[in-house]
Amino acid sequence: MKKKFSLRLSGVISLIFTTTLAGAQDYPTKPVRFIAPFPPGGTTDVLARVLAQKLGDALGRQFIVENRPGASGNIGAELAVKAAPDGYTLVLLASSALVINPFLYKRMTFDPLNDFAPISMVAAGGQVFVVHPSVPVRSVKELIALARAQPGKLTFGSGGKGTPAHVAGEVLKAATGIQIIHVPYKGTIQSVTDLVAGQIDMVLSDMVPAVPQIRAGRLRALGVSSDQRSQALPDVPTLAESGVNITIPQTWWAVLMPKATPPVIINRLNGELAKILKQRDVLERYASLGIFAVHTTPEKVLEQIRTESPQIGKVLKSAGVEPE
Repeated sequence: MKKKFSLRLSGVISLIFTTTLAGAQDYPTKPVRFIAPFPPGGTTDVLARVLAQKLGDALGRQFIVENRPGASGNIGAELAVKAAPDGYTLVLLASSALVINPFLYKRMTFDPLNDFAPISMVAAGGQVFVVHPSVPVRSVKELIALARAQPGKLTFGSGGKGTPAHVAGEVLKAATGIQIIHVPYKGTIQSVTDLVAGQIDMVLSDMVPAVPQIRAGRLRALGVSSDQRSQALPDVPTLAESGVNITIPQTWWAVLMPKATPPVIINRLNGELAKILKQRDVLERYASLGIFAVHTTPEKVLEQIRTESPQIGKVLKSAGVEPE
């Protein structure tokens, strides 16, 4: 009797495995929603559209980008967490939503470590210090000197509380002792637009919205926070080259799905992303954005969150930033 039950159980498990595997091989059978939790035009949006197009080409179904901005990425992340774990909802999150937001929001509607099924990191990069041309500085060193001479007068914009630009500004303040005023927006592109209009003094911006304005002469680039110069702005020095010994946390992006999404689907998408992130046109597009391609295992995404979260928490606490 026990033997017969064991054989039946084994058969059921085998059938489930075979059915799931077959489903993954057929996946997707309908369009897939790809959430970008920031407005159109920013780095997250552009990355999502590049990857959505390539995934659609590779898998034969549309991956439709859906912009759901707000709360520094939390709104889009929450939508993904609450979606059915059937493989038809993806979200592209910047590291800020995963390692910064938990220290900035008292009411988090998702747990970065326990509510997602990561697929892979897909990109990483630094930021560019840009100022309005009316600000009388031409280097980060001169900017720091001006801020020291005029405490509490200069303003810096960001894509919202908890975004990399906000954290970078807090790191700059903590490392130099300067007093600059944070002005949050609902996306980096809005902060850059107001900077061009002269409403604020500077932004530590993603490359995407800043580079066209820099090339047009409407903004002045002072330096980049990455270890190497950006291919998008080869004439702009790094902080180290500018004589500024400050380490700004690097931004990275990862594609994730709701918890309990079948591992076979996660692995399928991870494999497709590995191939996509080696394609020449993708690498060229990344270079134009001032970022570089990264591919990892799903486990590496969780490991990065565990490692980076306490470091970011320490920075924010030392800067006097409290969750609200």
